[in-house]
Parts: sequence; structure tokens; C-alpha cells
Amino acid sequence: MAAPVPHSPPPVSPGERSGPEGRGRTGRSVYFRPVSDLPLNLPASAASTLLAALDREGKIGRALADLAPIADRDVAVIGGGAVELDRMRAGGARVSELALTGDVPWPMADNSIDTIVSAWSAFRGVSDRDLAEADRVLRPSGRLIVIHDYGRDDVSRLRGDLPDYGLWSRRDGPFVRNGFRIRVLHCFWTFDGLDQAVGFLSEAFGEAGRVLGRELKRPRLSYNVALYHRTRGAAAPSS
Repeated sequence: MAAPVPHSPPPVSPGERSGPEGRGRTGRSVYFRPVSDLPLNLPASAASTLLAALDREGKIGRALADLAPIADRDVAVIGGGAVELDRMRAGGARVSELALTGDVPWPMADNSIDTIVSAWSAFRGVSDRDLAEADRVLRPSGRLIVIHDYGRDDVSRLRGDLPDYGLWSRRDGPFVRNGFRIRVLHCFWTFDGLDQAVGFLSEAFGEAGRVLGRELKRPRLSYNVALYHRTRGAAAPSS
């Protein structure tokens, strides 16, 4: 989701991967961690179906490109998956993967990163320590962008509309309180026909999925995504 290109994923089997610290194509350090291309863990067959269905319109990639162009930029990615990272590299970014392990300082030099993209809840709590490290490694006017579920959609019905969804977007929530702004994207999971949609929902979500599947009139579920974005050193809004 993290690159400004049309949604046309290669036929891969997503899931989790990990590896030792290594060197990227550009010779820059790459810090590996288990990563996922999707906002939730699924069996391999269901994950492959969702990867092809998620945001076919490419709204997330276009919004990221609008907030922070990546071509010929140094970009640190937290929680991004193999497909996402390949798209960023194809878009011209020099990509480093960063794991939030609780260690400080982060293994990056001061003022060395143009953009940090955190995918699917890596910044769930928005700790003061991580924000301070983000500000340290970002260049002046660098931006931290955090991708989260927003809720209030068909998908949240399947997942229980988690309390975190509302907390994250409130004025006294951890993001707005720490100087983030919010861009909400009205995205979709779009399947290749009702049969595929119903089969996926049943496999991925059990009885809750079967109930929603019986209600579908078209092979699409609404899925709202929040991009919380903050420029280096941004202050919280005055009350």
C-alpha cells in the first residue's frame, strides 16, 4: 500500500517473513523484522485473496505520494510487507526497514531520513520515546506517516469495531495530542464476484463472515483507512 502505483500485485503468497540484518540494493542498511502486507493475519489462501482485493483503486498509495513524495528520497518503513516495499523501491525510494524493538537510539543517523512510513499499527501507542527518535532521524520538514484502520465501515463489523479506532482519532487521543493531522480514505475490499467474496469472508472470519456474506449485494466491502501524518517537530494543537 505504500507506493504511488496502481494496485496490481504479483502472484505472491503474503504472510510473514524475517531475516538477518543485511544490505539493501543501494548499499544502505536494512533492518529486517517479521512484516506483513495486510492489516490482519490470515491463512495463506485468504491472505492472497485479500492482497488482490485491498484498495484496488490505489487510494492509499496516491495519498502517501501526496503527503510525502518518495522518488529519490530516503524512506524508513516500519511494518511494511514485501509487496509494499517492492512498490516503494519501484517508485524510486531508497528504502530502509526499521523494527521498533524498544531500543534507543534507532540505528539511523541524525537528519538522515526524508519520510518514515509506519504500516498497520506499528505506532499503536505513539510513545514519547519513538516520537523523539523519529524527530531525530528525520531531516528538516521530514514527515512521519502512520497507516491505521479508521473503523466505521463494513470491515469493522467483522472485527468488532475496536475501541482503539475511536481513541486514535479523538482530539485527546495519542495522535492528535502529539501533533498529527488525520487524512481519512474511504477505501474498499473489492473481490472478483460474490462467490469469491462470500468464500473469503467465511474462511477468514467464520460465522461473522458468513452473516455479512449473506447480506452482500455486490462483491465489495467498505474499508476506511486513516493516515496520521506529522511533520518533524510538530506541536500539539492548542486547546
